[in-house]
Amino acid sequence: MPDTTNLTTAEGLDVLEAELAELEGDGRREIAERIKTAREWGDLKENAEYHDAKNDQAHLETKIARLREKIAAAVVVEEAPASRGGAVAFGSTVVVRDQDGVEQTWRIVSSHDAAPREGRLSAESPVAVALLGRRIGEQVSVSLPRGKRALTVLSVG
Repeated sequence: MPDTTNLTTAEGLDVLEAELAELEGDGRREIAERIKTAREWGDLKENAEYHDAKNDQAHLETKIARLREKIAAAVVVEEAPASRGGAVAFGSTVVVRDQDGVEQTWRIVSSHDAAPREGRLSAESPVAVALLGRRIGEQVSVSLPRGKRALTVLSVG
């Protein structure tokens, strides 16, 4: 399986950039205001509000730094073209049926774009790993916490 650690969709990158902009703008302004207000209350040595705000500021700056790293290392992958021989790949939308006849549709995305309940499955998940490279009609067996699950690929788009 290819390294999917830094892969993302264009939408996923937009979400990361919007989160970064929010943290660098409103997030920093809110913390700065809390620090300013707490300073006005007097002695900083025993000022719990000041220390809480400074601690929150450190956490915010760490989160900003991590988001910047994620964005800098991101490799945007467009949805896999259907002409790729019908094989499941990063960005593919795949329809599968399990051994109980239940059909599910997933789009294979990066771990930070994943939302299984919304139909976006992390490429690093056991189900996606088993499906990558498979074609219509192929069956896979996946070991999950609730036991083995047999899946048949119905379509790849």
